[in-house]
Amino acid sequence: MNAEHTDTALEAFDADWQEWHADHERQRAHPHGFLAVTHLHWLGSEPARLDGAPGTWSVEADVVRVVLEPGDSLQQDGRELNTAAGTSLEFGPIEERGGINLVSGDTVIELAKRGGEYIVRPRNPSHPLLRDYQGTPAYSPDAAYAVRGTFVPFEAPRPTTVGAAVEGIQHVYQAPGEIRFKLAGQELALTAFNGHAPGSLSVLFTDQTSGKTTYAANRSLSVVPAADGSVLLDFNRSVNLPCAYTDLATCPLPPAENRLPVAIEAGEKIPYERQDQQ
Repeated sequence: MNAEHTDTALEAFDADWQEWHADHERQRAHPHGFLAVTHLHWLGSEPARLDGAPGTWSVEADVVRVVLEPGDSLQQDGRELNTAAGTSLEFGPIEERGGINLVSGDTVIELAKRGGEYIVRPRNPSHPLLRDYQGTPAYSPDAAYAVRGTFVPFEAPRPTTVGAAVEGIQHVYQAPGEIRFKLAGQELALTAFNGHAPGSLSVLFTDQTSGKTTYAANRSLSVVPAADGSVLLDFNRSVNLPCAYTDLATCPLPPAENRLPVAIEAGEKIPYERQDQQ
């Protein structure tokens, strides 16, 4: 490939990355995204009032009960759930890592299940973390960190237990296989979990930049294997999880084997909001 073609390819690579990252930033700064989370409440069997949410909340036998007083407002799918006299509502069971969204005024109230426990996270667009968000610093795109690899399925999916960004809970994911690749002259592998989109995989990892220029606990990369198992690992598209920005997140940590012994100077860096904590 001559120099002109090389320059054109690199310009296209850079432009594609800029467009992708701008879109990712728009999604991150959604008015009711994780930057809008104001509180993290763990539900128990005793009814309790929760900051940022109306009524009293409790959970027992996989059923969440919310008791609303007259004048409280709680909506689901645009429908008001309260009555003039007040009411008692029940939700659940909710599957692990699942959740529902309720609305009270300007606040979206996330009711979810994490690590076998029920949580409530109010999300308000006026939250300072969202209001003051400056964007996330990232390395300039570098095609050297877009490498080819191979997805190698396990004989059967492996239940894989990992820690979480908050103490006291664990996450269990099904790992369908591993991705093998070469970077910086080393043969490497990453255990992959099923991704959100059909046919996609998600890898959680740390590397030798973690805790220095990139967030210490984890980064994430989504990939889509081809039918023959070939896959592109574009580490320029490595992103931070919510726990990189807020302590109100329950993000999973990478499995031990995904702690890479190389420095991946690509993708998102430590958020501005956390740089004084590293």
